[in-house]
Amino acid sequence: MSIVADQVRRLDARIDRVSLVPLTHGPDHDAEVQALEGVASSPLASPHLDELLGIVKALSSGSVSGAHLPSARIQRLLRQSGLTGETPSVQALEAKSQYETDVEWLLVGKATVQTYGLLMNSLLDQIIPLSDDIWYWDDVMGSYPYSLVYTVQTSPMRMWKWSKEIYYESVDRFQRLYRDEILGQGVGAREVEASPTRTHSTAEGLRPKGFKALYPQLSKHWRQFYGIVRQNVAERSISDIQRKILSRVDIGRSEARVKQKQLRRLREMTATGLGVLLDEGLNFGVLDDTSNDEWKGMLERSVALMDMILQAVLCLDLSVSDFEDKVFTGVQEDPELSIHSEEAHPAERPAVLARRLLGLLQDGLPHHRHATTHLARENGRPSRLVRYWLPAAALLVSSSTILRILINRQQDILNWIRDFGATAHDFWFNWVVDPVRKVVGTIRHDETSEIAIMSRDSLKADRDSLERMVVEFAIDNPEIAVGNSTIADHEILEIRTKVKEGDVTPVLKAYEKDLRRPIVGALKGDLVRSLLIQVQKTKVDLEVAISGIDALLKSQELVFGFVGLTPGVLVSIGVFQYLRTVFGSRKGMRQGRRVRRSVRVLRKIDKILSEATTSQNNIISYRDHGLLVCEVHVLRQLAHGVLPADVEKEFLEDLDDLANLRGIQVQMKALERIRWAYAEWLGRMK
Repeated sequence: MSIVADQVRRLDARIDRVSLVPLTHGPDHDAEVQALEGVASSPLASPHLDELLGIVKALSSGSVSGAHLPSARIQRLLRQSGLTGETPSVQALEAKSQYETDVEWLLVGKATVQTYGLLMNSLLDQIIPLSDDIWYWDDVMGSYPYSLVYTVQTSPMRMWKWSKEIYYESVDRFQRLYRDEILGQGVGAREVEASPTRTHSTAEGLRPKGFKALYPQLSKHWRQFYGIVRQNVAERSISDIQRKILSRVDIGRSEARVKQKQLRRLREMTATGLGVLLDEGLNFGVLDDTSNDEWKGMLERSVALMDMILQAVLCLDLSVSDFEDKVFTGVQEDPELSIHSEEAHPAERPAVLARRLLGLLQDGLPHHRHATTHLARENGRPSRLVRYWLPAAALLVSSSTILRILINRQQDILNWIRDFGATAHDFWFNWVVDPVRKVVGTIRHDETSEIAIMSRDSLKADRDSLERMVVEFAIDNPEIAVGNSTIADHEILEIRTKVKEGDVTPVLKAYEKDLRRPIVGALKGDLVRSLLIQVQKTKVDLEVAISGIDALLKSQELVFGFVGLTPGVLVSIGVFQYLRTVFGSRKGMRQGRRVRRSVRVLRKIDKILSEATTSQNNIISYRDHGLLVCEVHVLRQLAHGVLPADVEKEFLEDLDDLANLRGIQVQMKALERIRWAYAEWLGRMK
């Protein structure tokens, strides 16, 4: 629900409280129905009253449903009530009962509230888009490249405007010159007619003789027109000093500055009108305990206020204070107020007010919207045609070249598309699907998916071979192995155990012995045999180290699987997000823009309150209040649908504290409360 709907609903309920006519809808529906049944059984009941009460209910349905009624429906209901027709006679007015007059006042009050909502919504819709156009002109004036681009974009329009001025001025001069020639020929013709001897010959001389007689006149007139055009161009070039002093870019900046100034004035005046409407329009005050004449007079003043706002809000040459004085003076001196027309019958006042409301809805609001739209379009950013004609023209000029390139490189383009598809296919299956399969296999302990850098039984075979080599060496050389000429079985078992632990002492002893005389040991001893056994020992040690690394890899097999899967998954997610942003729903981008805009709106609200002009009661001015309500309206729209239902209710209460005129200190505290209390949900807009 928007701020306009809340205001309309609040004022509609206030009208219900101050009126004396029982309502046919609302929270006390049953009691009201009983009251109406009592009325229907009384002599005051009539079909006309029933119709008026039905119209009152229809005028209230907009506030009940949460939105104001459209203008066409309000006009149709006002015409249906009969109040906008011809003025009844005095006898008919005297015959009206007080109850019927009160019902008419209630109907007019409901219609006034709906018209108030329409005007408020119209002013809000006009102010909010102006900020974008003002920022556009800031960009144009703040950057030389942007100024240059704007100058190029608008150069055809500027040239067209200059050519039209030259053409119309030349046509005007030529028409005056031709008119003088015709008048001169007319005087000569009258002199010829006065001479009887030359009448016949002159008539024959003035008679046209086909194209040969017409051609010299056309040629003469064309030369005259061409000379006038050249003269106008020369005179304009001499008189246009600005074009001589300033460059084209500076002229574009000057034009942008003028348009931005007009937009700022339009926004300022519209905001002032909105502030005056909110603060002074339908201001009931404490009318609950007062007489009917006071709230009826307030309705008349509110309608006059709306009329004056529509008339004065487009006067951009007025200052804010002059605008306020003009509006309030116009309301006080309004001739249609009952205090200024004492001769009018009291029963006629609702009809006068209804006719004025109908005039506002028929003429005032549409004319105001049209004029504001024209001003905004004239001073706002250029149209899309103006902004993009240059790239469109470049594309149109180069279209033949682009088409020729596409035709000549058709096969290459098809190959690029085919290669791109094959690359995407291979990437998907080699870097995403296969790693996923390996990870799943690792989780299931699939033997084919185990990581290994050596075969499963390689270490066992080499270790058994080393054991046999050392045992046979010890049996062949028992003196070196155990120091005896024979070797027992338990000693062989001990040697086997030590070999499994990596101890090959018998071989090393023989190696040390033969190393004293290496040549003799190599020829007659066991030097070569011991060396080969040590080579086998080195191979076993290397395989033991590799098996340790292999065990480490197997323990971290799942980690390595995810590491291999990560690049493909990250690239796939990035491409998917990009395609979703470009071709899919732009919800993420919209939410990102929403949170950025909400921060900007909070900043603007803080700036408005910081720079606001306050009265002696610490109440901000009408202009600042109008601007503040606009930003609050935008903030409500940005936060709708993001906050939870209970939090959104509290958020709307804080926004009401921020928008209502309870003193600038209360408003600053409400702004600070909004910043820290709802930062969590506002951050989720990203």
